[in-house]
Amino acid sequence: MLSIENLHAHYGLSHVLQGVSLQAGPGEVVGLFGRNGVGKTTILKSIAGWVPASSGTIRFGGVDLAGQTPDTIARLGLGLVPEDRRIFPGLSVEENLRLGLRQCPGRPRRENEQAIGQAFARFPRLAERRRQLGTTLSGGEQQMLAMARVMVGTAKLLLIDEPTEGLAPMIVDEIFAIITELKRAGLTILLVEQNIHRALDVADRFYTVERGRITLHGEAASSADRARLMEMVAV
Repeated sequence: MLSIENLHAHYGLSHVLQGVSLQAGPGEVVGLFGRNGVGKTTILKSIAGWVPASSGTIRFGGVDLAGQTPDTIARLGLGLVPEDRRIFPGLSVEENLRLGLRQCPGRPRRENEQAIGQAFARFPRLAERRRQLGTTLSGGEQQMLAMARVMVGTAKLLLIDEPTEGLAPMIVDEIFAIITELKRAGLTILLVEQNIHRALDVADRFYTVERGRITLHGEAASSADRARLMEMVAV
């Protein structure tokens, strides 16, 4: 589903990603862990086309993403849920949600309405607040809206960046329940998350990032790999 080989990326003169290679198979949840500022978010943004790769390859479903614009990449079935959620001010919950339909131009209106209905069924809190301004929602509800907005399109791969940051424990439970449901539905997910223990419970595999490089690749079900991961992130 996703294959990255020797990816390099820069912010100006700052060499942020220094030869990242990773893979995510169909239906897998892959965790991406590491301390703040090591390049995890840049990996997601490079995949989505928000940050251009300096060199290396990113292939999604066999398609080379090099040089593709973010809107083209989104229409291929790749959805980014950014850390800052990017809820549009002045638009209602439903209007924010309908912006996600731009990922699939030409899709019949009936299918679009079905997608909106399915999103509201999956996120009943959003259905209750469909006419409320999106920016007046709680942090957890805004996170749900950001995820739902991507899912009304044709996403096969979700890139989710820090979905539970700053949320109450009860809302964290809801977010991870949604991620588990998406996994059961067969979506591939690349998940950046500081709550490592919760993320490992839903992940199949994981990578750790340090100074723009992958330093560990392990199986979430392996107690030995988990122990090595916790040693690395605790340093």
